[in-house]
Amino acid sequence: MSKNVLITGGCGFIGSNLCNRIYQSGYNVSAFDNLSLGKKENLTPKVKFIKGDVEKIKDLENLPGKYDYIVHLAGASCTFMFQEDLKAAMSNNILGFINVLDFARKTKVKKVLFASTSSIYGDNPTPFTEDQHVIPPNFYSVAKHSMEHLANVYNREYGTEIIGFRFLSVYGPKEEHKTRYANLVSQFLWNIWLDKIPIVYGDGLQERDLTNVADVCAAVQLAVETPKKFGHTIFNVGTSKNYNLHEILEKINQRLGKNIKHKHIKSPLKWTARHHLADLTKIQKALGYVPKYTLDQGIDEIAKNLEGRPKSSIPNV
Repeated sequence: MSKNVLITGGCGFIGSNLCNRIYQSGYNVSAFDNLSLGKKENLTPKVKFIKGDVEKIKDLENLPGKYDYIVHLAGASCTFMFQEDLKAAMSNNILGFINVLDFARKTKVKKVLFASTSSIYGDNPTPFTEDQHVIPPNFYSVAKHSMEHLANVYNREYGTEIIGFRFLSVYGPKEEHKTRYANLVSQFLWNIWLDKIPIVYGDGLQERDLTNVADVCAAVQLAVETPKKFGHTIFNVGTSKNYNLHEILEKINQRLGKNIKHKHIKSPLKWTARHHLADLTKIQKALGYVPKYTLDQGIDEIAKNLEGRPKSSIPNV
């Protein structure tokens, strides 16, 4: 019997990749999105699209049918969004999450899964482990940390099964609609493809655990399908391997057969992670998650998606 999955933010970067993946695995999938950033065109035609906003509880209550699982990916997803409109970003993330949890509880959804962030770890020593004490370093991570605490208390109060994911630095296909909000891998690749000088904040030695969106989707699907009960828990999702920005740019230049030099500027951000690396012990033991994509494979996939296209169709960020 097919299982019904609702994915909020389903037309976005991670959301659309997840919708398309689990549809191919035999699920009935509904993508719920207000299209403030996502694109319907990211979805395979067989995925059902429903326009709606998680901040509007009526939009959720008016959804047709019943869902077995909700994957909550809607929300402000990077530091710059919080800089531009702090109140709106906080409301979208926190109040939207409360609406999703209430809807899930009232309609007896079996499990809620949601996106947190590895930005929560701040300047903690690497590799990051889920049991580390954290002090969120910016508004984005404060919002996600609040969502984690909400999930924990909500589970204790109501018994709702809730799993959160601290995604590391996620990149991959279907990210073009994000333009300047996209991952650095995508932005650097677009720059070099267009023979544009990439901009690097600071000295470029900051390291990132770069995680392909296909591996992220695999981790979420494992959590959907596991019969294990966690109550509420958090998992890192990364690769346990990191690269600094110089190494990323070198790999992209090499793949594209170019030698475009980058430019260093002072970072406009008050804080940015210096080191970034996930410990995957917990998710490997609990769910059997093992990342499959190398950075070279991921770069190659994005590059192949650009081949034969007019330059005007490629984001100029």
